Amino acid sequence: MERRRRIAAYGLCRDASDRILLVRAAMGRTNAGRWFLPGGGIEHGEHPRDAVVREFEEETGLRVAVERIRDVMTDIEYLSDIPAMRHHDRVIFDVKIIGGELRNERGGSTELAAWVTADALAGLPLMPFVARLLEVTSPDDITDIGIPPQTFAGGGTVPARRQRFAAYGLVTDVAGNVLLTLIADGYPGAGRWHLPGGGTDFGEGAVDGLLRELVEETNQRAQITGLINVSHRHHRDAAGPEGVPIDWHGVRVVFRARVDTPTPPRVLDSGGSTVEASWFSPAQARTLPLTEIAHDMISQQLRHPP
Repeated sequence: MERRRRIAAYGLCRDASDRILLVRAAMGRTNAGRWFLPGGGIEHGEHPRDAVVREFEEETGLRVAVERIRDVMTDIEYLSDIPAMRHHDRVIFDVKIIGGELRNERGGSTELAAWVTADALAGLPLMPFVARLLEVTSPDDITDIGIPPQTFAGGGTVPARRQRFAAYGLVTDVAGNVLLTLIADGYPGAGRWHLPGGGTDFGEGAVDGLLRELVEETNQRAQITGLINVSHRHHRDAAGPEGVPIDWHGVRVVFRARVDTPTPPRVLDSGGSTVEASWFSPAQARTLPLTEIAHDMISQQLRHPP
């Protein structure tokens, strides 16, 4: 069965009466008749925040500003007409209205936008990820996390461009030290210290992917304590170890994590993108050659001990 992946951004918007703005998928579209949060696929090279603002206006006529990242969710959708399985990474933002007038999209993927009260949610055919986010019982959940990673047979062609969803951790111990990994030669960012983490596997949620990467790259067991950031990076001609240039677009979520019983870090996944891992004080970390995301998170989040 064919496997596909899609990264999307959605906005959770409430009005003064605590109603939630939802949109209904149009007839003839996938999941016709189901209710979604406004939002949709992130275009190649587009920041997730820009994607939700664009999609919100296209589907509802309203202009919104992003307030914060709320959640990141993963699910598998079965497309019986292809047939295929589609892995969705869904980034959810809290948004507020700053202008526009509510209207319905014409000729698009949705046919109706409406404010819905909390009492009315249970009676609607909600998309399962929306039901889970809003804590409404959904009898037809399509989630199936834990599908084995996709493997590719030899002889395939390298795509000209690709989107990648990844989860990283700003990981600290009880003393406030931060855990970093050194990028191996032949990989983008070689020789720089990076946040531990990496791309998620097919069927794998962001938290599970990060915890797996932490063990593989550092041999540490961590507790996830919060979701703090989403960013993106667009490499138009990045070349990996294969030496083939690819137009890469990475969407990256960052979690705070804590290791209660730290040990000397050790790289278990030899031959990969990580050659070394170590604990540093925040002051030491700031003197290192850091990747952009590591620099930003350490500067913004580690001004004071956690």
